[in-house]
Amino acid sequence: MPQPKHRNPAARTPRQPPVRKAAATTPAPSGPQRPLSAAQKRYLRGFTHALKPVIQVGQKGITPALLEELAGALAHHELIKVKLADDDRAARAAAIESIRNEAGAELVQAIGKTAAFYRCNPDRAAYTLPR
Repeated sequence: MPQPKHRNPAARTPRQPPVRKAAATTPAPSGPQRPLSAAQKRYLRGFTHALKPVIQVGQKGITPALLEELAGALAHHELIKVKLADDDRAARAAAIESIRNEAGAELVQAIGKTAAFYRCNPDRAAYTLPR
């Protein structure tokens, strides 16, 4: 009798973020968050492929309401994609830098009009970053 190629059905499911057992074991960061290493960015980029943009920066640009929504999305998801509507490459780069500074998030990846940001939520950490 031929054996199936995948005995483990979990081997065929999409990659999910690891689940933490207790959020209390992770100490809250004191002060500003450390920048992500190249290995940590590579790890997070693997998860960004499956994400759809949560925030869309439109014609009005970066407004206080957009930053408030971005902060809520980062607190809930930790890793998000943002779609930028601007056609000018320099304006997109300036918008990405502005979002990064205002939200206190790290840029994981920027391709074309889409950027991915990460900000750790110590109360509800969804990703265990490699060192």
